[in-house]
Amino acid sequence: MSEQKHCESCGMSIDDGTYCNYCTDDAGNLQSFEERFERMIQWVERHEGVSDREIAEQKTLAYMATMPAWREHPRVRAAES
Repeated sequence: MSEQKHCESCGMSIDDGTYCNYCTDDAGNLQSFEERFERMIQWVERHEGVSDREIAEQKTLAYMATMPAWREHPRVRAAES
């Protein structure tokens, strides 16, 4: 039995590849940081019940810092300082 893989952008379980269908465009390329960031903020607001945009952004940036696809992105790195 093989180890479960996870999307390197959002952490979702995937069968193969590097990124899940939610994090890629129609050609299979990783979406832009801005698009993923906004969608992940929306997820935090819905699933964690966060209504304050600034807190949702902070939570999202902290999570993205744990993801291989984003941890070196300048916006993510800036949030860590």
